[in-house]
Amino acid sequence: MSTKTSIEWTEQTWNPTVGCSKISAGCANCYAEAMARRLKAMGVKGYENGFQLTLLPERLEEPLSRRRPTTYFVNSMSDLFHENIPDNYIRKVLAVIQQSPQHTFQILTKRAKRMADFFQGRTPPLNAWLGVTVENRADGIPRLDCLRAVAACVRFVSAEPLLEDLGIVDLSGIHWVIVGGESGPKARPMKREWVMNIKSQCDAEKVAFFF
Repeated sequence: MSTKTSIEWTEQTWNPTVGCSKISAGCANCYAEAMARRLKAMGVKGYENGFQLTLLPERLEEPLSRRRPTTYFVNSMSDLFHENIPDNYIRKVLAVIQQSPQHTFQILTKRAKRMADFFQGRTPPLNAWLGVTVENRADGIPRLDCLRAVAACVRFVSAEPLLEDLGIVDLSGIHWVIVGGESGPKARPMKREWVMNIKSQCDAEKVAFFF
C-alpha cells in the first residue's frame, strides 16, 4: 500500500515489493528490516514474510488511482533492483510509472550495476528519478559511474547514512544530493565536517543539496 511517510524528501511511499538483503556497510542497521519485523508482529498485510523479499503485485496499480500529483518513494521497504526481482516485474513497475505522468517517482538503489544494465538501451520514464546510496568511499562512490550511465531526467544521491568523509566526489551528471546520519539505538556517528565537505562541493557544482 502507498502511505504517507516521515521521510522529509518525499510525500508518499509505494512498495510493490518488500524485503531485501544486506550488501554493503550502509545496510548494517537497516531501518526497513526493523520496521518489517514490527509490521509482521502486528499482522500487517504484506509483511507475513517479515523482511524476506516478497513481490506484491496487488499493490502495482495503487498510484493509478491517485489523481493529485504526488512524489512517491518507490520501495522504501525494499530495493527495486534486488537480484531476486525479475526483470519482467521491474518492467511492470515502470509501466505504472509511465501511466502516472502526474506523479514523480523516486527510485533509490544500492544495486547500481544492475540498474545500469537494466536501462542499457532503454530510457527511464521522464517522471522517474533514479538514485544510488553513497554511504562511504568503498561501497558508495563506484555506484556513481553506474548512475551516470542511465539516461534519467533526474539523477540523485543519498549519502545516508553518511559513514565517513567522502573526499572529492565527481558530481558530474548528478542533480541532487541528500545527506543524513543514522538513527536508532545503534546509530554510527556522523561528523559535521563530512557534511560540509559534500555541501561545499554541491554549491560549487550547482547541485541541489538536502540535509
